[in-house]
Amino acid sequence: MRIRLAVRENTFNPARVSPADVVWFVEQAPVWVWEEAGAMRGFSAGDPRDGSIWALFVEPGFEGRGIGSALLARACASLAEAGHATATLDTDPGTRAAEFYRRQGWVEGGRDAAGALLFSRALVTGS
Repeated sequence: MRIRLAVRENTFNPARVSPADVVWFVEQAPVWVWEEAGAMRGFSAGDPRDGSIWALFVEPGFEGRGIGSALLARACASLAEAGHATATLDTDPGTRAAEFYRRQGWVEGGRDAAGALLFSRALVTGS
């Protein structure tokens, strides 16, 4: 939770993420962790129920080093393994995260009712 609370954009909104959500993901979904120098520096999780990226966060100070790209790739791979052909996510407009997703090949598809940007991306499935 330390990393999630430390980010400067897309700040934590307890109305969107309940303690039960966190428990479900820890117990039921792949959660990918980047460890460096004996500490967790980032994490990601895809939701196998609906094909969405549920979380992708990198500790401030460790951004721009490929950690987010690697963690996003793992979350997308887990969604493909769960049978999804497309991944989706949402993020706040005007953020570095939105630009990151565009650079990663995600396609913007409008906004949700709360104004968040909606993105999607075709997933590569294994042979």
